[in-house]
Amino acid sequence: MWWKQSYIVILLLVLSTLTILYLWTPLDDSDCNVESFLASKTETYQVQATKVVVKPWLGEHHVYGIFIVPDEYKEAPFFVLTVKGIGSDCERPFGHFQNFEGITALPGTHIIRDYIRTRTALRIILQGMYTQVKEPQNWTLTYPLLKPGKTWKLH
Repeated sequence: MWWKQSYIVILLLVLSTLTILYLWTPLDDSDCNVESFLASKTETYQVQATKVVVKPWLGEHHVYGIFIVPDEYKEAPFFVLTVKGIGSDCERPFGHFQNFEGITALPGTHIIRDYIRTRTALRIILQGMYTQVKEPQNWTLTYPLLKPGKTWKLH
């Protein structure tokens, strides 16, 4: 009977190791080169999150920032989401709202909801940074600046 307990302990150790590796392995599926864009001399437009939702225990897509962005940036080729303490990720704009979770965009603006991965959020929470992730001032969207009178060239 002692050997059954040994198998259970070994199984638990293997499962724990795999879980830790899964949470700590970064993914790089960015839509642009974040580092070169942020380090470049390109003029940018930045917007802070209006609200942040951090509920990774509810599953996928429950850790996100809500941003109010001028309509001129609906057709931007990309934006960079930066969460202080976590890092930056480059994405293409997708979906926008006029009303979302009790927030209403003023005329000439729209709402964007942008996520961080659930496993990234869980890792950060396990590192004791839950309150930092919840703070809207730690979430920033950065766009290439659209010059007055110009429009985005879409390919």
